[in-house]
Parts: sequence; C-alpha cells; structure tokens
Amino acid sequence: MKQNTPSFTGYQKLAIFLLAITQFTVILDFMVMSPLGDTLMKSLSLTPSAFGIAVSAYAFSAGLSGLLAAGFADRFDRKKLLLFFYVGFIIGTVLCGLAHSYVELVGARIITGLFGGVIGSISLAIITDIFSLQQRGRVMGFVQMGFGASQVLGIPIGLYLAGIWSWEAPFWMIAGLATIVAVVILVKLEPVTAHLGVQRTDSILKHLWKAVIKKRHRTAFTSTALLSIGGFMMMPFASAFAINNLHVTNQQLPVLFMVSGVSSLLIMPLVGRLSDRIDKFKIFMVASLWMMFMCVVYTNLSVTPFWIVVGLNVLLMMGIMSRVIPSSALTSAVPDMEDRGAFMSVNASLQQIAGGVAATVSGLIVVQKTSVSPLENYNIVGYVLVFISLISIALMYRVSKLVKRT
Repeated sequence: MKQNTPSFTGYQKLAIFLLAITQFTVILDFMVMSPLGDTLMKSLSLTPSAFGIAVSAYAFSAGLSGLLAAGFADRFDRKKLLLFFYVGFIIGTVLCGLAHSYVELVGARIITGLFGGVIGSISLAIITDIFSLQQRGRVMGFVQMGFGASQVLGIPIGLYLAGIWSWEAPFWMIAGLATIVAVVILVKLEPVTAHLGVQRTDSILKHLWKAVIKKRHRTAFTSTALLSIGGFMMMPFASAFAINNLHVTNQQLPVLFMVSGVSSLLIMPLVGRLSDRIDKFKIFMVASLWMMFMCVVYTNLSVTPFWIVVGLNVLLMMGIMSRVIPSSALTSAVPDMEDRGAFMSVNASLQQIAGGVAATVSGLIVVQKTSVSPLENYNIVGYVLVFISLISIALMYRVSKLVKRT
C-alpha cells in the first residue's frame, strides 16, 4: 500500500549528510584492510592467518565495545556520544598509520574497533530520533551509501596512495577526512536529547539487561545476527575467488570494486524511496530471494569473461544491499525511545560478532590447495547463505508484525 512520504527539512538534510560521511569513513577504515592485504603481508612479513587475525581484531573489539556501551548509551546527549567515539576512532586510525610491527597494527585495530564499532549504532539512534518511520527508508538509503562510496572513491584512492607512499597512507587519509567531519559535527549538529526526558531509575547494568531480555528485542537481535552472518560469509574470499576461480586479473579487480560501488550508490537511494512507499518487509523478502538466486549462480561459476563477472557482481550486490535498507528501517522501529541507544548498541555488537563468526566458519568451509589454486567449496558457502536467508525472512516477518502492532 502506498504511504505518505514527508519531505526533509534543511537541517534534516544536513544531518543525513553528516551521518552518511561519518559512515563512509568508518566503513572505509574497515574495508581498506582487505585490498591492502598483499602489501601488508609483504611489508610486515605476515602469514595469511596472521593477517586474518589483524582483520578480525576490529570486528571482535567492535562487538565488545557495543555491549559495554549499551548500558549508558541512553544516558547522554547522542551528539556528545557520537563525537566521543568518533574522536576515539580517529585516534585508533592514526595509530594504524603509525604502526611499524604486527603487534602494533593488531593493537591499533583493536582500539579502532572499540570506538568505531559503536558509531553505527549511535547514528541509527540519531536517525530514529530525528526522522519519522515514513522517512527512515530514504535516510537509511543515503546513509548506507557509505558502503558504495567507499568502494567507488575510498578503496581506489587508498590503493593509489599506498602505491605512491606506503600501506600507512590510506589510514592517514581516513584520519584527515574524519577530523574535518568531527569539527563539522561539533559546530553544526544540534544536541539530540529527547530521550533524556524519559524518567529512568535503573542502573546501567539493569538498563542493559532490560534491553536484552525484551522478547521483541530478542527477535530483532536474532534477525540482525543472521543477516550479518549471511553477508560476511562470502566477503572474506570474494577477491580470491574472483582471481583464482574466475580469472579476474589484479588490474581488473579495482574496476570490479568500483563498478559494484557505483551500482550500490545508484541502487540504495532508490530502494530507500521504495521502502518508504511500499511495505518494507515485501521489499526485504523480494531482495532476499533475488540475492539467494544470485549467490547460487555466482558461487558456482568457473572461468568467466570479465564483463559477465562485473554484471553478475552488480546483480548480486543489488540483492545484498536491497536487504539492508528495509531491514535497518524496520529494526530501528522496534525499541521504545528510552531503550533506543542500548538496543542499537547491542544490535551493532551482534552484527560485528556474527560477522567475525561468519568469516571463521567460511574459512573452515573453503579450501585452497596452493596460493594460486582455485578455491574449493565456495559454492557450499553459497548454499549455507541460502539456508540462513530463509530463516532471516521468517524472522524479519515477525519483526515487521511487531512494528505494525506498535
């Protein structure tokens, strides 16, 4: 059924831009590690397993920080909370640029994750406070463009800078941009304090516990965790599969990233508008079914012409990203205002932890006999993702019913 879609005020447009550029820097910091993998391993003499630990250190520390932050996330002005964690994220990113050994790099990634992992949940809480449910699909579409923009702009620029100077250069680029964004947030973003008007007598731990044990919260948490598991299962080996199985060259790989990113930038605002006009669960279900079909097709490919790989990758990304926007909008409507910060923090933590678990499970399934051999069992990862996605559809249907009832 078509719904009314309220227009944005000038301040709301500014808030969307600030939250989107914030997400861009955080996502880029996380994603740039994979393209830098070969350079990092050679520069620091790392084994693949050691590099894997450096990558997962961010995810697990981000998950831990979300749980620690959940108890007090609703007790402060959300603007101040965003600035506190964003400054910590900038410091962690600077430390990555200063790292000259494996231990220093892992330590820096842990610090970056501890602060960066909470920023997404704070942004979602701010979105939920500032925008009505009828606006949130479009807002999520713009904010989630950080993912596509990081592929279109961030990763190619980061790799270019790393080629000119060294692997540390992309981290300095991210830290510099994030510093400018932090100053603009400080000056332009208004305090977000409506939730502070709700009377609360619970201790921090009790507030966290109450956010976790509510039945409707648990349904949303489980749905989010399964979505993350599905998304992270294919990601760690996407480049290796493209190069070793599909015979995409190292020179073609940045083009593949860039085209996928451009498609995401075009798709996400469109899906955001659709999810505000049409039932959000229906959008999610159609996107999930499309993604499941494309996963099975893509993971069963062998040597394929590059233009076909690009086209199939775009179609796959269309399904993956079109699930994120309606699911985020629906999940944001589950908690009451007084629980919103705690809920978003726990939800973000589960996303990160589930992603770390998914990458580990995927690593146990996929086999590669030598460093240049084709990956084996990658199609099994695709079938597991289909099974998980079917459960996700059922859980998101329950979340949709909860939101409509509320």
